[in-house]
Amino acid sequence: MELYTFFKQFHSGFRYIVLILVVLALVTAIAGWLGKKNYSEGNRKLNMFAMISAHIQFLLGLALYFVSPYVQFTSETMKNAETRYWTMEHVVMMFIAIVLLTVGHAKSKRASLPEGKHKTIALFYGLALIIVVVAIILSKRPFFGITA
Repeated sequence: MELYTFFKQFHSGFRYIVLILVVLALVTAIAGWLGKKNYSEGNRKLNMFAMISAHIQFLLGLALYFVSPYVQFTSETMKNAETRYWTMEHVVMMFIAIVLLTVGHAKSKRASLPEGKHKTIALFYGLALIIVVVAIILSKRPFFGITA
């Protein structure tokens, strides 16, 4: 199996783990924030695993970035919507999502009240999730299924 194909399939399939963990962290954070629930060790671990899985996905994406035929640095790159998306737009959007997850996780650790911890996770992880979903939609690839 070619290196590009391996990373593309791995990156494409691993997104489901990331999406499930981020959605679970977001839903539990919203429930904890609005329900004024305690911030448990389980919440902390779920938020951390969601962030870690997203970081792993970003590293897989970076590996894919350097072997992808769609990533090109030529005078035509910005003129072609597909090469522009894969060379610039996708990686920038995902980097912003990673920053939001990381900052949200760090800020939640510093919040003193449980509602503040939940609120911070809900806001930052929610924004990151929106960016990830928009990036997947803009890729013009199927949202469900593994990209072949």
